[in-house]
Amino acid sequence: MSSYKKILTKNDVGETGGHQAGITIPKKNTALLEFFPSLDKDSFNPEEWIVCVDPDGNEWDMRYVYYNGKTFTPRKSTRNEYRITYMTKFFKRWNVKSEDSVIFKDTNRKNRYQLSIERKDEEDLNCIREPKVVVLRGWSKAY
Repeated sequence: MSSYKKILTKNDVGETGGHQAGITIPKKNTALLEFFPSLDKDSFNPEEWIVCVDPDGNEWDMRYVYYNGKTFTPRKSTRNEYRITYMTKFFKRWNVKSEDSVIFKDTNRKNRYQLSIERKDEEDLNCIREPKVVVLRGWSKAY
């Protein structure tokens, strides 16, 4: 099973007060895009709902979406980005801060992932470590 983690920014966790929704997924990272459900790029803002299970066994419904209005003629919006949204309640429940990392682990079940947090502070008792991490533009892959 593979897993990916992202070091969270202030914007990701809502510390800036901005209206951004969710964490971004780099479009050029094919392996990361293939890790998440396939989306129909020819549809306007295609989405899949994913279920993420936290370390306590709680299930969180999150939306994986490709905001692609910029790719249409005529343009439907200015956006061209992948995101995972509906993470705010999870972040609040786990007291997630910027520079913590969120880790998505494949469960080999369709649209279902294990979700955990790695704290910036390594002494934090809730810290969950993943071995052999390779950095991929803000996201990392654990083998």
